[in-house]
Amino acid sequence: MPQIPGLDKPAVARPAGFLAGLSPTVRLASGIGFVLLVGLLCALVFLRPKRAEHVQAEPAPQIVVPPPADTPQPPVATEAQPVIATVAEMAKPWSSKAFFYYNRLTGTNVPALLVRLPGGSVSSASSYWGFSLEVPLGRCQLEYLTDPHKLATDYGFRAQHPMVGDPCSRTVFDPLRLTSRPGNVWVRGAIVQGSDLRPPLAIEIKVQGKEISAVSMERL
Repeated sequence: MPQIPGLDKPAVARPAGFLAGLSPTVRLASGIGFVLLVGLLCALVFLRPKRAEHVQAEPAPQIVVPPPADTPQPPVATEAQPVIATVAEMAKPWSSKAFFYYNRLTGTNVPALLVRLPGGSVSSASSYWGFSLEVPLGRCQLEYLTDPHKLATDYGFRAQHPMVGDPCSRTVFDPLRLTSRPGNVWVRGAIVQGSDLRPPLAIEIKVQGKEISAVSMERL
């Protein structure tokens, strides 16, 4: 179209930015906030903790508790050192003490038991019964039964005093009764129930002063 003299050209409208309508102060604050936001995001990226590597935990150390050092071990009766107990230890009737008898023929320590019988003097050898806990011609070990309930439950036998039993054959031996063996030899521990062939192997006991010794063991 023809232009009219004296009139300026119309201003060309430009698209306004998103901050064009804001005051300089607001635009400055917005810029600073944007910079701070970018800085915070960068800091979070660089300072993010790394994933912890899987470390296999070491097994907890096992604590081994040793047995009490003051636990007395059963004495071993040998020809040179036959003492196995004192009369003070065996003062009460039916008291008992475990020991080992060294068998020179086999070179082994035979588990044995010393029992104080009722009646008699503590200084008399006849007041004690020493015997091997190994079953003659068997593989079981004899046990000293002082609990009447256990004797009745495990062996089906009722008694008024302690007995000795063979847990394999359920044989019961009476410490107060004697029985004869070939050669007119009397041994203690007569069989009152069961099928064992003979009483426990006897161990000869001697008392000298306050010491009780095991001096020899019966042979089959």
